[in-house]
Amino acid sequence: MKNSAIVFARAPRLGAVKRRLAREIGDRAALRFHAATLTGLLRALAAERRFRTILALTPDRARIRLPRGVARIGQGPGDLGQRMARALGRFPHGRAAIVGCDIPAAGPADLIAAFRALGRSDAAFGPAADGGYWLVALGPRRPAHPFARVRWSGPHALEDTLANFVGRRVARLRVLRDVDRAADLPVSLRDRGRYPAPARCASANRSKSDRPPTPRPKARSPA
Repeated sequence: MKNSAIVFARAPRLGAVKRRLAREIGDRAALRFHAATLTGLLRALAAERRFRTILALTPDRARIRLPRGVARIGQGPGDLGQRMARALGRFPHGRAAIVGCDIPAAGPADLIAAFRALGRSDAAFGPAADGGYWLVALGPRRPAHPFARVRWSGPHALEDTLANFVGRRVARLRVLRDVDRAADLPVSLRDRGRYPAPARCASANRSKSDRPPTPRPKARSPA
């Protein structure tokens, strides 16, 4: 059975994504960052043939254009843990990984490393610098409730999740930084290196109303 890489994401909608980041840089800039990072990750993963790429989207029926070769599923109802468990539960007998879409440094090599780690471990986690995690990969031998009693969106998310894996072999991947605030952007972009910078994407995707007026050339006085 082919390994499955599941990208967890919200549909790119103005005012509905990266809300903490949006409070500092504005809704439109946050949307441009989210859309550029999500699209870049999907394209990079879809180009890798060693696993299949699936987008798990919320809202379930939101319209989105997908890169060629990317499948799509809905996240369904419930809190983050319930939705993640549902997505991974689609592949109970194989190796499956969930990766977030707001980690600009993440790429195909990280998914390959996670699936390789499952050859000797029951689970693999990509720790985030804030105490959460940006990737979780599970093999067939997994807890019945891997995300029970987890305090999400805080410094205890990884610690709480690992409490459900007592007695299991767990591998840790490299620590990466997600983008929740404007201060996170420069660090993440230095880590990433390969994707276009959000600032550049924002400039290229501005609407006409967002662009500053083009200055008119000054009339020269006659000689």
